[in-house]
Amino acid sequence: MNDIIQQIAKLKIVPVVAIDKASDAPALAEALVKGGLPIAEITFRTAAAPEAIKAAANIPGMLVGAGTVLTVDQVKQAVDLGSKFIVSPGLNPKVVKYCVDNKIPVTPGIATATELEMALDHGLNVVKFFPAESIGGIKMIKALAAPYGMMKFMPTGGITTDNLAEYLKFPAVLACGGSWMVSKDLISAGKWDQIAEISKSAVTLANTLRP
Repeated sequence: MNDIIQQIAKLKIVPVVAIDKASDAPALAEALVKGGLPIAEITFRTAAAPEAIKAAANIPGMLVGAGTVLTVDQVKQAVDLGSKFIVSPGLNPKVVKYCVDNKIPVTPGIATATELEMALDHGLNVVKFFPAESIGGIKMIKALAAPYGMMKFMPTGGITTDNLAEYLKFPAVLACGGSWMVSKDLISAGKWDQIAEISKSAVTLANTLRP
């Protein structure tokens, strides 16, 4: 398993960030590091994403990835800015092939067995399961994991402290993506201490579920 993916597995939770002001990225990254969750998937859902990736990647100890990556050009841009891994909502063969060919860790989104087999064809053994809660949640992951025991899943979409346990207790779940500790309201209000505390609580819960 790739070193970056191993780091993600060790952290167990990936904060999924949609940020409106790149100037908030350093403080956000520092808050996550302070909370013991030094990782963020900064999504290309806002115009601020590129500069936010660059700024967050400069914070010592911070592991930054790019999310909502839809094109090869976005992959190149994200990597140039300091992104260490790529996450996409679906499985775009061109994006996945480029990442695989260039040894860039990538977790494309899948929702079906057919998409999972496409990921296997590209040599992947970790996929994003998205949008998790809307397409069957942990029950669907268990159903897919039965015939595809070689695959690990990163469920994202609707993950909260209320259902985190049922996901992380299942061995096929590598880590969970979530935004409850990095909501837009918290970021826009500059509540960095609160983000750090929520992150710390999430880490404590995750480590209790999976030491």
